[in-house]
Amino acid sequence: MVARLKAIADKYTERFISRKFLAWITATSLCVYGTVTSSDWVAVTLAYIGSQALVDLAVQWKHGKGA
Repeated sequence: MVARLKAIADKYTERFISRKFLAWITATSLCVYGTVTSSDWVAVTLAYIGSQALVDLAVQWKHGKGA
C-alpha cells in the first residue's frame, strides 16, 4: 500500500514540478526560516540554473531550435 502511494505521489510530483525545482523551493524555504545559509542557497540556485541550462541545451540539440 505504501509503495503504491509513493508511486502515485512520484508520478504527480514529476508531472507537475521537477525535482530540481522542488529542491530549489525547499532550499529557499529553509533560507527564509534561517536553516540554510545564504551561501548554501546560492550554491543550490546555481546548481538549479546550470542543470536547467544543460537540459534546455540537450533538448535543442536533439529536437532543433523550435522544441
